[in-house]
Amino acid sequence: PMVVVDVLGALVGLASLLYVGLFVLPTAAVLAPMISAMYFLGIPPVKTIVTTVLTFYRALWYYSDARLPYNKCPVLQGKKNIAARVHVASLGSVFHLWSKPHYRHNSFQTDMILNLRNVAIPGTGVPLSLFARSRLATIILVVVGYPVVALLGALRGVGEGNYFSDRFASLLLCPRDWFSLWRLNCRLAALHYHQTRDEGYLLEDKWKFLSEAKKEKIAVSPWLNLPLLVVKHKNEEGGLGFYRYRNVTDGGNWIIQAALRNEGSFVDLLPEDAPLSTFRVLTASSMGMKESKVQKGNDSQVKTLTIVWRAGRSGATTDHNSVLFDIDIKTGEIRRGTTNQHWYQLGFLKFLTTPWTQDLKYSHHPDTAKRVQGKSVENILEIRKLAEDAHRRLVPGVPLVGWDVACTNEGVLLLEGNFSCNFFMGTVDFSWYYKFCDRYYRNLLP
Repeated sequence: PMVVVDVLGALVGLASLLYVGLFVLPTAAVLAPMISAMYFLGIPPVKTIVTTVLTFYRALWYYSDARLPYNKCPVLQGKKNIAARVHVASLGSVFHLWSKPHYRHNSFQTDMILNLRNVAIPGTGVPLSLFARSRLATIILVVVGYPVVALLGALRGVGEGNYFSDRFASLLLCPRDWFSLWRLNCRLAALHYHQTRDEGYLLEDKWKFLSEAKKEKIAVSPWLNLPLLVVKHKNEEGGLGFYRYRNVTDGGNWIIQAALRNEGSFVDLLPEDAPLSTFRVLTASSMGMKESKVQKGNDSQVKTLTIVWRAGRSGATTDHNSVLFDIDIKTGEIRRGTTNQHWYQLGFLKFLTTPWTQDLKYSHHPDTAKRVQGKSVENILEIRKLAEDAHRRLVPGVPLVGWDVACTNEGVLLLEGNFSCNFFMGTVDFSWYYKFCDRYYRNLLP
């Protein structure tokens, strides 16, 4: 209920304010004179760190005002600052999107509450949805918490660069971790929807997506036309263990489908009880920009950025629990694997056991001990073409879509498209990606 949400949000905001007052401000009062002295003495690492922090705060203040022109930020001008400009502008958009309608929910805040409830900054165990319940808490998290986390991460060797100050700058101004890139894509989609109301976002509804894809003769997972499905436990009685689901085809809320099986040359690499293991194909379209004409057959306006195979774990229900194997988008060669599970560790004691970063690199599937790295996905061009065609024909105006493609007993099928998508730690041409995002922000912001 909204009353509970409001009360919890107020409590989270108050707790955040107390934290700042009792810990952050006293610490800053002690450190400020010493840092200032080192800065004015010109000590290189300190000078770089202070300059980075001041740049971040000035840019964040600028981009928090939706009325100011995107390309006029005084501290992030020029081509060398494209990545930082995109990142900080995206963070700033949180505050003017806060109460605006989202394509999935009644507001951007609601979408954050629901989609961050199982995600925590590694090593904290605290779901980030708690902060999303309060605007004040979110401001404190971005303004105070984020720079502190970047500082601690740089001290632990996270980030790009050989020196602490360089790593800190990369984490604060242009981070490339799984979470930051995911949220950047989410905020771009939210801002684009808010400004354009593109009809493609209606296909976030899985039933509308399947229906439209079938009309366009795009291969998608089949569904059953049964009006009602009854499921009951074999040993329970008295009305217990009885469930019924009305099919969406008959006015219900459930898409009833037969389970699909993994098939293809890579199936032997998976455990027998692995879930359906999909390929995440992330595509980008420039047809959602004002200067672009939506041409459904224009191949050059849709591009595949990355492909990752989510090799499911033994006993898992879905491939959300998987090893993420990067794939060469041209040859289909499977590269190293990794995981993002450290972002999903919730609970008070998780700070004792959760690593800050995921340094594991998999060459073999951990459940079968079979080598995956170096193998090839023979039909990678078919998988890629299916995703690119779907983007052109179904949602040409949506900037980024993460498609779930499966090689199944029914053939190569598209399961769904995700508009708030992430790269799943695959290889990306970041230079191209940030220029792409920069063009969109120039279109969407004043």
